Amino acid sequence: MATEGLITIRSGHGSEETMNRLEAEVRAKGMTVFAHIDHAAGAAAVGLALRPTDLLIFGNANGGTPLMQSVQTIGIDLPLKALVWQDASGAIWLSYNDPHFLAERHGLDDATKAAIETMSAALKAIATKATATP
Repeated sequence: MATEGLITIRSGHGSEETMNRLEAEVRAKGMTVFAHIDHAAGAAAVGLALRPTDLLIFGNANGGTPLMQSVQTIGIDLPLKALVWQDASGAIWLSYNDPHFLAERHGLDDATKAAIETMSAALKAIATKATATP
């Protein structure tokens, strides 16, 4: 299930609980939630079936702006996104873009290294808390 640049963690919770925990952790880190997109509901609205697939779009201008000041094209990958989804066997997963991959993709230089490290650590902490079994 490895996709280049994507970090995927198995959740110890159901889809809805994982998303609720994810959103709570994002807010606890002082980030803004811009949107929650329920892809399964969108599919159902047009008569199609889709296992639970929810996207959370979130970020913090203090973290993202310096990256866009360096290389504006990273704005296509910001704000950050995390996907909570159910596979065919019923397992729940949380996936997000690896900030190091995004930095490489857009050719960010060493001046943004600290920001990328901070972003990476925050995402790892958020994802770990959202998916961890008590």
